Amino acid sequence: MIDHFRQFAAYNLWANTRIYDAAAVIAEADRNADRGAFFKSLHGTLNHILVGDRVWMDRLEGKPIEFMKTFRLDTITHPLWDDLRAARADMDYRIIGYLEGLTEEALHAQIHFEDSSGTKHMGTPVALLPHFFNHQTHHRGQAHDLIHQITGDAPSLDMIVFLRAK
Repeated sequence: MIDHFRQFAAYNLWANTRIYDAAAVIAEADRNADRGAFFKSLHGTLNHILVGDRVWMDRLEGKPIEFMKTFRLDTITHPLWDDLRAARADMDYRIIGYLEGLTEEALHAQIHFEDSSGTKHMGTPVALLPHFFNHQTHHRGQAHDLIHQITGDAPSLDMIVFLRAK
């Protein structure tokens, strides 16, 4: 099962690299323009994915989430494109590192965490990681659509394309 999640982490890095490469050639004003998306802009959508990943990684790693006491899930934590892109790459490697170090025992161990409203929950990484990766895919699809709206083209993010490229 761990290998399955490691494959998703590798796919995540690959897909994010493709999205960020496609977004990098878009003018800053276009990346930041409110296009009516849930997180308004392409930059806001990509930032939200990063914020969500930060929250979930802190939970999975057992770190306190002080961040959630001062920021909302739509807070732009990296207003500058280069900073956002660097933080995304750092996060992708953090995710890979977490999964590389994860054991079968830890995969099934209970973790306790709070959601953004302060409600306490518990779960296991084996149960929570599918949500974690699905959340990324969901919002990355929104970013993909925004890139297509802006440029008329967007790179394929299909898992099968990733698997064939390996």
